[in-house]
Amino acid sequence: MNNGFIRLGHSVLEFSDRDIVKHYKSLNDYTGAKTLNEKLINTVYNYKPDLLIFGHADLIKDKTLAYLKDNYKNLRTAQWFLDPLIKNGPDYNKNKLRILDKMEFTDANFMTTSPDVLNFLPKKKLCLFMPNPADPSFEVLNNFENNNCSMDVFFALSHGVHRGILKKGKYDERADFVNRLVEITPNVKFDLYGINNIQPIWADSFFKSISNAKMGVNLSRGNPIKYYSSDRLTQLIGNGLLTFIHENTLYHNFFSNDEVIFYSNLSNLSEKIQKFARDDNSRKKIAKEGKKKYMKYFNSTVVANYIIDKTFEINYGKTKYMWENK
Repeated sequence: MNNGFIRLGHSVLEFSDRDIVKHYKSLNDYTGAKTLNEKLINTVYNYKPDLLIFGHADLIKDKTLAYLKDNYKNLRTAQWFLDPLIKNGPDYNKNKLRILDKMEFTDANFMTTSPDVLNFLPKKKLCLFMPNPADPSFEVLNNFENNNCSMDVFFALSHGVHRGILKKGKYDERADFVNRLVEITPNVKFDLYGINNIQPIWADSFFKSISNAKMGVNLSRGNPIKYYSSDRLTQLIGNGLLTFIHENTLYHNFFSNDEVIFYSNLSNLSEKIQKFARDDNSRKKIAKEGKKKYMKYFNSTVVANYIIDKTFEINYGKTKYMWENK
């Protein structure tokens, strides 16, 4: 997101709540939250931003936001939320409370789930869908051009963002799904991480593994819901892997069968994986078109521009975003 705002010509100051609380915990401020909120107020005073955007900044207090809104009348505030908001899904109640926590003080709210399937959002607040943004400086691979990929299907999960190891006793239904998929999908090479006691991978290890795969399965926890996906979708499509998506995500509103592959259930996914494992030409062509579409319409510059347009209520009708009104 920062890359997108900078490409649009804006000055961007990153304010990392995690770094601040890590370095400023003390006996008088056990969580570091007091120092964090004081530093945010001082930063706004010195930097005078036009727009303040929150992403999972749970330790920022209501009274801090109230103070900023009262003292900087031209300041606009927005939040983006990338976690799942799926009933009967992971951390539903926790995530619901997290996104509602700051809404009293936000001018706009952006989430990677379609708001029209979330019945808890305040009707008077501006709540909009945003896609997981891709960026040409991150999604640099073109696996559809790689004739030396030794693995057919890549899949990885973890038990928390950048968590280095699996949690003992942690159950994830995706592991069962993938294990059943492997059992019923013969003559296909799976490269799996985060399941069957194979530890998750990050950073360069992740990049090296994904660069060696022809296809990827985009599988989020919980039942598929309109438009929700983790940013794994960006990593798969954006790096040129043929990507399989559940049809109930309704991503066919954005992509055709010539750009990604939609599946309906376990057996249907298995059949389609086997088909494209045997058909390199079709696999490469579809993966190429998928990346081309994603990088054109869902890139970080477009998404950043969308956030600015909607938060400041400017440019309505002039710039068309392909995910609007779908």
